[in-house]
Amino acid sequence: MSSSAASRITAVDTYDIRFPTSRELDGSDAMNPDPDYSAAYVVLRTDSDDTAGGLEGHGFTFTIGRGNDVQVAAIEALRPHILGRPVDELCADPGALSRDLIGDSQLRWLGPEKGVMHMAIGAVVNAVWDLAAKRAGKPLWQLLADATPEWLVSQVDFRYIADVLTPEDALRLLTEGREGVTERVALLKERGFPGYTTSPGWLGYSDEKLTRLARQAVADGFTQIKLKVGADLADDIRRCRVARSVVGPDIRVAIDANQRWNVDEAIEWTKALAEFDPYWIEEPTSPDDVLGHAAIRKAIAPVKVATGEHVQNRIIFKQLLQAGSIDVLQIDAARVGGVNENLAILLLAAKFGVPVCPHAGGVGLCELVQHLSMFDYVALSGTTEDRVIEYVDHLHAHFLDPVVIREGHYMAPTSPGFSATMRPESIAEFTFPGGTFWAADLDRQKEQAA
Repeated sequence: MSSSAASRITAVDTYDIRFPTSRELDGSDAMNPDPDYSAAYVVLRTDSDDTAGGLEGHGFTFTIGRGNDVQVAAIEALRPHILGRPVDELCADPGALSRDLIGDSQLRWLGPEKGVMHMAIGAVVNAVWDLAAKRAGKPLWQLLADATPEWLVSQVDFRYIADVLTPEDALRLLTEGREGVTERVALLKERGFPGYTTSPGWLGYSDEKLTRLARQAVADGFTQIKLKVGADLADDIRRCRVARSVVGPDIRVAIDANQRWNVDEAIEWTKALAEFDPYWIEEPTSPDDVLGHAAIRKAIAPVKVATGEHVQNRIIFKQLLQAGSIDVLQIDAARVGGVNENLAILLLAAKFGVPVCPHAGGVGLCELVQHLSMFDYVALSGTTEDRVIEYVDHLHAHFLDPVVIREGHYMAPTSPGFSATMRPESIAEFTFPGGTFWAADLDRQKEQAA
């Protein structure tokens, strides 16, 4: 083995990991009735003899089943850019790798900066940040919060957004965000970051299950829940009535259409549900329709408009903010180009004064995005007012450092890294199609067909 100082990336290993969540309708909504929560997973291995646990960087992007193999292939297409890179240089400047990956002119043609290739870049970049935080001996949120404003600005790509957010703007926001950081770190470690839960609200759940899980959410300390809507209006009215009767008037109830509607339909449908006092309508139409969201927001106020989990890059977020299209900005840890681009998006939200309430759930998304919100609170926005992280109680046991929820709050991670490392036994069991679960499942299907 080489010394830590001379360590390089020696392997980029990928895995197509899928969980059979469609069988219990976990994750079901109006647009995605049968999701199998999946992760296109990457491990950056090194020849380091570092005994502090910083030997590997783990990252992934989230899909819902078919096509996860396509996402893995996209990650593998980036391998030549990563192999042989000096680990010290990578960890000192993840932005340099981010720019190289985005700048590959031939792969860029497949985007640019959107879709499967951009999500692949996000998985790799996030794996580098995981490696950097492990080597620093800090959870990622703390690594970011401890960094100088100047260094954080160096990690942001201002191309295409400098008309509304300049490096000087970012430096000012981050410098101002340092005021009171010590006190906020102490508060974060003591009480955590507020969350909300979507667990009661999946579209395929019965009213009995909705009632039971909504009641449990309130008992667990959550002050906001979310329901999926958009398939059938009469059904949505009934389910919203059930939920509101269970949680009472003081718990926020958000609703989520998962891009199901045209603009006029979104306005009509949301107004029909207004009697149940929805806090926000999420993804009411196409995530690319900036002006459509603006029209919806104007028509349905005071119900708020939220979107972002499928917004493809910082440029669309910029336009949503410029056009006054959203009340709530929802980042996703794995949809865009990783931590670097999410730093840009957090800065844009801070510039416009729009609260960030991340999308989570899925496979490991809760584990990742908590770090970004906690950094935002500690060292940028300085507040948790009207800010909550989505929580879904699925698949956390497959991670070595799973989220910890206490009284409706995400507790601050303490283990070094990005909380992205999946248990080896879970990888062995749920890798598709040869993992032990899927191989046995295929055998059962063959027996039933015989």
